[in-house]
Amino acid sequence: MLTFADPWLALLLPAPVLVYWLLPAHAESRRGVRVPFFALLVSLTGQSPQAGVVVGRRGIWRSASLAVCWLLALAALMRPQWIEPPVHHDRPARDLLLLVDLSGSMDTQDFTDVSGNKVNRLTAVKQVLDDFLSRRKGDRVGVVVFGNAPFVLVPFTTDLDLCRKLVQEMQVGMAGPRTVFGDAIGLGVTLFAHSTVPARTMIALTDGNDTASSVPPADAARVARDHKIVIHTVAIGDPTAAGEDKLDEAALKDVASVTGGGFYRALDRTELADIYRRLDAIETRKIDTVSFSPKRELFWLPLLVMTVFSMVVEAGLLLASAPPLRRPKAVHP
Repeated sequence: MLTFADPWLALLLPAPVLVYWLLPAHAESRRGVRVPFFALLVSLTGQSPQAGVVVGRRGIWRSASLAVCWLLALAALMRPQWIEPPVHHDRPARDLLLLVDLSGSMDTQDFTDVSGNKVNRLTAVKQVLDDFLSRRKGDRVGVVVFGNAPFVLVPFTTDLDLCRKLVQEMQVGMAGPRTVFGDAIGLGVTLFAHSTVPARTMIALTDGNDTASSVPPADAARVARDHKIVIHTVAIGDPTAAGEDKLDEAALKDVASVTGGGFYRALDRTELADIYRRLDAIETRKIDTVSFSPKRELFWLPLLVMTVFSMVVEAGLLLASAPPLRRPKAVHP
């Protein structure tokens, strides 16, 4: 579709006519007669010489060519543009951060894989997370692992294949044997500091209680709430365990409640997979669709036409005003 970026410049269309009407014509003084006996001619004719001017007149073709050139120049000033069909681009509207506990208790083999074999908790978690991440197209996903301290395993990225690969490389104890759940939430909040998307979600998975955080989970959850971050907590530990491996369900429920998220308990792989299916339904894909129409500037076209047209007109006028060529007469002996 053809359009103009500055159509208001069309108001200048009658400008040459206004100049012609309102301004005086260009006058040029020159001598009409140049003879060595001018004084004698004046005395013989009895006329007194007067100062005068000559006003040049254009022919119809030159006037018409100037009008066409003005129209083309004005068209170039209005910046004609060709609008291409709109292009739609989808960009993520949610940042999703996974908090994964890698403490020593995650090595407990009380889960089964899809083949029915006994596996440790982390192996079951990785299998379920891989399926969950495969359906997160359109989200930016990050992963934080925690033990003695929290670490960023995957910063926010849309490269879900890379994210899934790094999740599969997680090992029990690689972040230390203890559980710093509150510090992990705090690190997650800092990762969201530069996020500009409207939806921000954490999914925290742990099987123990917080034993070494400098910031209690409840306080970290309130900070997350102030940053408009929703936290879902998934408990996969044994609620009857004691000591370091004891599962603090009350703390997990409090974190989820404070931020408007949900608390889920998984005692086996089937329940864990079902939890992530429910989370997938709750945290549906959110995408902002950005549409824009590419524009091609065409101001050079009227300028090109004006240049070629004016050159052709001038060449034609020069040829029309040139004296005809005469053939020399043949001389007969």
